[in-house]
Amino acid sequence: QVQLVESGGGLVQAGGSLRLSCAASGRTFSMYVMGWFRQAPGKEREFVALILENEISTYYATSVKGRFTISRDNAKNTLGLQMNSLKPEDTAVYYCATGRTWSISDDDYDSWGQGTQVTVSS
Repeated sequence: QVQLVESGGGLVQAGGSLRLSCAASGRTFSMYVMGWFRQAPGKEREFVALILENEISTYYATSVKGRFTISRDNAKNTLGLQMNSLKPEDTAVYYCATGRTWSISDDDYDSWGQGTQVTVSS
């Protein structure tokens, strides 16, 4: 398994930006689909974005498309999520995860980080 550690969360005003990072241990990072998910209080965990092993192909939830950008650097074992034009409804704990296939279901992701809190004030 891959160990994942997220960072970069914090408190930001609506309209602001944050960049999340996910550092992965292990030499097999490049073999995995990587995803970002989030969970708001009292809600189910939801898909945010994914990026394939090729560092190029991406897919976004409708709610974040055009505002968030996912990226990865296989040489550095890192995953990123640039979040712009943040809204109060983006407030959640954000998780990175490894997957073995293109999927927006968290059931298809195996290793998870501990999460990082993002709070957007209105």
